[in-house]
Amino acid sequence: MKILITGVAGLIGSNLSKYLIKKGHQIIGVDDLSGGYKDFIPQEVKFYEINLLNENKLKQIFESERPDYVFHLAAYAAEGLSPYIRKYNYENNVISSINVINNCINNEVKKIIFTSSMAVYGIGKPPFNEEQLPSPVDPYGIAKYTVEQDLKEAYKKFGLKYTIIRPHNVIGTNQNIWDRYRNVIGIWIRKIINGEPISIYGDGLQKRAFSDIKYYLEPFEKVLYDFDGEIFNIGADTEFKIIDVANTLQDISKKYGFSSSIIHYEPRTEVKDAFCNHDKAKKYLNFNDQTNIEETIEDMFVWALKQPSREVKYMNYEIEKNLYTFWRK
Repeated sequence: MKILITGVAGLIGSNLSKYLIKKGHQIIGVDDLSGGYKDFIPQEVKFYEINLLNENKLKQIFESERPDYVFHLAAYAAEGLSPYIRKYNYENNVISSINVINNCINNEVKKIIFTSSMAVYGIGKPPFNEEQLPSPVDPYGIAKYTVEQDLKEAYKKFGLKYTIIRPHNVIGTNQNIWDRYRNVIGIWIRKIINGEPISIYGDGLQKRAFSDIKYYLEPFEKVLYDFDGEIFNIGADTEFKIIDVANTLQDISKKYGFSSSIIHYEPRTEVKDAFCNHDKAKKYLNFNDQTNIEETIEDMFVWALKQPSREVKYMNYEIEKNLYTFWRK
């Protein structure tokens, strides 16, 4: 099949494209390289560097390539930052998605698979399950839920088949560790290598479940051919306190000659405990997460040591009122 992947230079996109190429699929990759890197993309991918807000360029790609399926992975997933970059958030995560959906409809794409987010659940009692009514508490979660609702409407009106996957806290090699606002383990790895302290917001007792990207790939392929209109949580079952993960990373870094301290900043507005139930994915997609967080973090650390020096990403804030001290320039 010919499969178009948006966000192909990111963690999920680069690993998924490599997996699907080995399965014999032809991959068309789209990315503006604002959150991923060209050297993460497999050489076999036919790559287009564009921003999804560029409607004309995106239209040309769809009309010339005529993909059978689309994985729409592109997003800027910074929940805590999203209130301060509201316009950017909605353009990047909603308007861009609508441009992709429009082209899927107009070019008779067989199906679109959309990566939403656990952020749609908002504040609730974890583990969250797919039957829970979403109630997002930040603009990023609102954006993701908006696209979910639009996909349902696009199916009813135009017959565009879709499946929604809600991943959470995915980690592994090819993650962007140079973004100061997202990917907490990646941020810490970069800080340790650069001789900076690990930063924790609040007391570090927040609970999250981290899962290795390699366990996502087979379930992603399975939804190509079935489960139209379904929603699946995918991620790890075991949750950890953030402070415990930081301590684990400290221990790993010592093996490679690095030492680090921990600095606690003021708490930020966030869901304290956030993790999901994955029974549905286990039952229908044979999803079997076996993440060993120590091994995965060590793999990431070793990989990061081999990476070139890259510029740390800073965002232009649209609102600075009530901005946290740790994000001030």
